[in-house]
Amino acid sequence: MKNSEIRAMSNEEILNKIEESNEELFNLRFSQATGNLEKPSRIRELRKLVARMKTILREREESK
Repeated sequence: MKNSEIRAMSNEEILNKIEESNEELFNLRFSQATGNLEKPSRIRELRKLVARMKTILREREESK
């Protein structure tokens, strides 16, 4: 997901997407611990995505 796509979303949509991503991250970490993780790079992608979404929310909060 690109920054422009994230910026086009509303605050509620971003918060929902962050929650979904955190759930997926939890499941991926669990799979990694059990040795069943197929794509380890997905963990890093999700962490960065969550950070970008939180940054954009913070920018909106500060601009008010």
